[in-house]
Amino acid sequence: MSSLDSWVLGAHAAGGVTHPTYRKGSGPGVIVIHEIPGITPGVLDFAEEVVARGFTVVMPSLFGRPGAPATVRESVRSIAGICVSREFTMFAMGRTTPVAGWLQSLARALHQELGGPGVGAVGMCMTGGFALAMLADAPVAAPVLAQPASPAPLGKARGADLGLSPSDLQSVKAKVAAGCQVLGLRYEDDPAVGTRFDTLRRELGENFIAVEFPGRKHATLTEHRQQEGVDRVLSFFDEKLARQ
Repeated sequence: MSSLDSWVLGAHAAGGVTHPTYRKGSGPGVIVIHEIPGITPGVLDFAEEVVARGFTVVMPSLFGRPGAPATVRESVRSIAGICVSREFTMFAMGRTTPVAGWLQSLARALHQELGGPGVGAVGMCMTGGFALAMLADAPVAAPVLAQPASPAPLGKARGADLGLSPSDLQSVKAKVAAGCQVLGLRYEDDPAVGTRFDTLRRELGENFIAVEFPGRKHATLTEHRQQEGVDRVLSFFDEKLARQ
């Protein structure tokens, strides 16, 4: 099992907000945004694979206890903190999560440092749509949405919502129309994803690449890991982030 001991602890500040970051590797930049409850061993294992592929990985710690296991207790602890934080929106429709501005700043800083065509970004579960929100106003060249589950799919409308304001959605659509592809992963019967993949197909067209697995599991890259999914993400980063 991987350990955070080999990662460099840092911090990024933007808009009056500071979050810890963990960094490792060399090469083009990739931001790995953890799922609930936090940077679990499963998230860390995935991030280590991205590092081994030849990328500089930065993992922000947005909530939870870094390194803690993915238990029910840790999840409840994280959700309680998220619910009282002004940085996250779990239920609002047609609105971009406030923490997206901080993540966009992190992406700009990493791209300015490392150069290249842009940075990669992968979000998972509650943060699954954050990579799309980053694309709206940051140099993201390889956005990956792993089982996007926000806003919480309570009702058909929320289950279809992408967690973007109308203006951010238009910005994303313009970049996708200009050639930026978006990769999405999910289990076909995962209720947390709702009908967002239908929305993504409708709004983004053929530049939305869906990788779907049979079943009702959830975490495609971590707890319910699909090696095919991990390989598709790594190949996507190879293709989109290679320096010319």
